[in-house]
Amino acid sequence: MTALFSIDPLAVRIVHAETKQQILGQLAERFAAVYALDPAEVIERIEEREKLGSTGFGRGVAIPHARIAGLARPVAAFFRLEQPVAFEAADGMPVDVVFGLLSPEQAGATHLQALAAISRLMRDERMHERLVAATDADALYALLVNVIDRDAA
Repeated sequence: MTALFSIDPLAVRIVHAETKQQILGQLAERFAAVYALDPAEVIERIEEREKLGSTGFGRGVAIPHARIAGLARPVAAFFRLEQPVAFEAADGMPVDVVFGLLSPEQAGATHLQALAAISRLMRDERMHERLVAATDADALYALLVNVIDRDAA
């Protein structure tokens, strides 16, 4: 079995943001740069999804996601924030971890399966602690890929 989504090392960052809008903008720019997508379309799709309800998952985690044309398979980006940011999360808590997901436009079940896998990963309290404690983007990427690869086996 292969992983439900791929994540490029360049899509993993520790970022500074002060607002939810700054986070979403930086996420769209990162997706566009790493996966050769149109940044305007990415932010438009992510914002459309956000209007349906915040993707602030709770417990310090947000999972902004959207479907977009031009992708062959789901791709992810991961941000650890330098400081927690208000994100209109379900539990009212600010977020310090943002796991973005973009899927092909027609990827119904695949998109939902990838979201479920990310959700399971982010509910793991030990994993969240490790992600928050990681010293740089390389350490974050290593943590994520280790779990993604393990879960795909």
